[in-house]
Amino acid sequence: MRTNQQTTLKASISLSGIGVHSGNPVEITLHPAPANDGICFLRTGMPNGNDRLIKAHHACVSATELCTVIGDVESGAVATIEHLMSALYGLGLDNVLVEIDGPEMPILDGSALPFVRAIDSVGLANCSAPKRWIKVLRPVRIEVGRSFAELRPIDRGFRLDVEIDFESPVIGRSRKAMDLTPASYRRDIAGARTFGMMKDVERYWKAGFALGASLENTVAVGENSVVNPEGLRFADEFVRHKILDAVGDLALAGLPLQGAYRSYCGGHRMNVGVLSALFSDRANYRIIEAQNTRRETSLVELGAGLGIAAFAADL
Repeated sequence: MRTNQQTTLKASISLSGIGVHSGNPVEITLHPAPANDGICFLRTGMPNGNDRLIKAHHACVSATELCTVIGDVESGAVATIEHLMSALYGLGLDNVLVEIDGPEMPILDGSALPFVRAIDSVGLANCSAPKRWIKVLRPVRIEVGRSFAELRPIDRGFRLDVEIDFESPVIGRSRKAMDLTPASYRRDIAGARTFGMMKDVERYWKAGFALGASLENTVAVGENSVVNPEGLRFADEFVRHKILDAVGDLALAGLPLQGAYRSYCGGHRMNVGVLSALFSDRANYRIIEAQNTRRETSLVELGAGLGIAAFAADL
């Protein structure tokens, strides 16, 4: 398989489960998509009978409280997209149509691993177009209280450096940096599960969140220990899951990034916010494209600020 070409799935695959916040059953099917389509969600099962196509793009984000939501409730939305988006980005998928019959993605085991295994079961296929990236040209940074998130230029690849700092002694302060590749994503990130504090459960329930959360899909953190009988999958599973979420949220750039991401006490709001900061000025970024030569694959720059389509149309 040529890594300089855009990719899609070799075949459609379906998964089902419940939404971690709604607790309702949902089924999704990942379909192959043509070159330059990107990642799109096809929301079916709408009360008005109309399906809704929503581009997986930061401009379509409508909420970032506890999860990332694209679209809007009235015309169609999809919540908790970050784990699937993380798997797609982590494995290098460029074009996929995600058909979903409800308003929230299935949580499965709370990580991206079920998505990775499903994708690996069918494999990736090349599309008839060169791969593109968003090259970060200038540093951008946002701050909210003690939290910050930033993107800065690097010569090649995509690097993440994420630090968390919780009052809980079970989680505490932890930092992890890594270069993102399909191999490193599978090995180090995909299996890290979402987590939550036991003391916050009642508050979440009253607010309509975490209605589908259980020890089968969430790492429950008590006052002095992890409640799950099997314990953690990684000694630093908490920060690894924050990286998983960051990869999924940053996938909403619309194209993979060439740059370095750093965050401290970040989250969905900060991840999406730094993308808005990046695209606020055309001088901050450039679109680059793989180009074949007789001897090797090189990159060609297509121009600063080349538009990346964002849309959400009724079908």
